[in-house]
Amino acid sequence: MKKFRRAIAWYGIGVCRILPFPFVRISYKDYETSINHPGPFIFICNHRSASDPFLMAYLPYDEVIQAVNIWPFKIPVLGFAAKCAGYLSVREMAFEDFVKKTIGHLNDGISIAAFPEGTRSADGSVGQFHSSIFRVALKSGYPIVPICITGNENIPARGTLLLKPGVIKIHKLHSITYDKYKDFSPYKLKNQIRSIMIDHIKIMESKRDA
Repeated sequence: MKKFRRAIAWYGIGVCRILPFPFVRISYKDYETSINHPGPFIFICNHRSASDPFLMAYLPYDEVIQAVNIWPFKIPVLGFAAKCAGYLSVREMAFEDFVKKTIGHLNDGISIAAFPEGTRSADGSVGQFHSSIFRVALKSGYPIVPICITGNENIPARGTLLLKPGVIKIHKLHSITYDKYKDFSPYKLKNQIRSIMIDHIKIMESKRDA
């Protein structure tokens, strides 16, 4: 499984960095100035484009499994590799099984990347979050790390594989440890994380961000 996860990560790097060069540039920024927790982590990502799952290859961790919708598993070859790597198809399993498998991966030292909007945004805004991954966080106690992505809403645009030139920004925000959210309900936690991400994405899209 570890070999499949590494192969997918290298594939993601190739898709995002090599194929679109020099028309698309990717800027990754890590706001975690000190490592207070070695991981694993629960990465919460906004969802603007079909390229978002490939961008997870930029996270500086060898062991990351994605909790995704059904469609990535339908991609020839890559879908097979995702299943072999242990990726989680949220809609194809009961919630209890999702919790059990996700916490099992976390306990094995493997981070989880999730897109709680469930589907890509149609207008660039951050949609409402589903609660499943936040219930897992409250049950497992692992740190939550927001990942904000901008610039790839038209790379590629919905309904086409054509790439437009541009800059994709990936910002990894400060981790939020269990002691800071343990008393939250899943509803409050998901809205708190969503609010943090909305505020940061506004900065990313303004002239205040390089």
